[in-house]
Amino acid sequence: MTVKRILSGMRPTGRLHIGHLSVLENWVELQKDHQCFFFVAYWHALTTAFDRTAGIKENTREMVTDWLAVGLDPEKSVIFVQADVPETAELNLLFSMITPLGWLYRVPTYKDQVRQFKEQGRDIMTHGFLGYPVLMAADILLYRADGVPVGEDQLPHLELCRELARRFNHLYRPVFPEPRAELSRITVLPGVDGRKMSKSYANDIGIIAETEEIGQRVNAMITDPARIRKTDPGHPEVCLVHTYHDIYTRDRLAEIEEDCRAGRVGCVACKKLLAGSLERVLGPLRERRRQIAARPGYVEEVLAEGARRARAEAAKTMELVREAMGI
Repeated sequence: MTVKRILSGMRPTGRLHIGHLSVLENWVELQKDHQCFFFVAYWHALTTAFDRTAGIKENTREMVTDWLAVGLDPEKSVIFVQADVPETAELNLLFSMITPLGWLYRVPTYKDQVRQFKEQGRDIMTHGFLGYPVLMAADILLYRADGVPVGEDQLPHLELCRELARRFNHLYRPVFPEPRAELSRITVLPGVDGRKMSKSYANDIGIIAETEEIGQRVNAMITDPARIRKTDPGHPEVCLVHTYHDIYTRDRLAEIEEDCRAGRVGCVACKKLLAGSLERVLGPLRERRRQIAARPGYVEEVLAEGARRARAEAAKTMELVREAMGI
């Protein structure tokens, strides 16, 4: 297999929940056969939280600790903070000089997010937010990544990145590859109330949730509204608990569905089974996280070494960029 260079990142916006887990598990698989760069999107967080910066440093440390607990290996992957590689800002600036405004206004998520934040009483119509896709392109192309693991909602941003690579290569000389989307089956989990899972909705289940919290969250899940008594026939297809069983209790899924439809198992027992399934997955992550957190300075060491390795690659790219542009 040809080793590809993979790049991906996350914004440090708060504690990670199990909705992030499938993304991280995909990263862990990718690092086995590819050269991977995984970064904390520090500046990206500022595009929507420029007035709420107090927790970004602590969120960064906590998030990277979660990454390591799930299985990211600093011996196999370059793990770093975006802001520790100043070449990112330089390339972002140079790209901004050649990016037509029309490209940015056409990004489908721009107007939607501006409207959503306006409904919350917040104005994010800033230069930084409009230029978010350019910064994303700088992140990717600075390491000349071949592939980027993304969800379908990020495809327009990645296509703009590919367009920027083509435009730069045409204006000056070929420097950048056109990175491909690495689409994978990433499970999108709803929150325990059926809405999008989010800490702000208090409907999430943390990656390192304790046993008691898991039980409380599962007990709050919405089940079949037509089922009043335990012996009533259930409809798994409309039950949120069943959605989770489809991921975390797949070995018994057929049995669970049959018993539910026949009214042989009630919602309380079904929730108890799910809580046990989640505990088997999250318990080991909690323990690994405790071990990592018990090593003073370890996360900082990982990030410092990651920044050193990332900057070495970034410097090579910027040398090529300056030569191509004649500056």
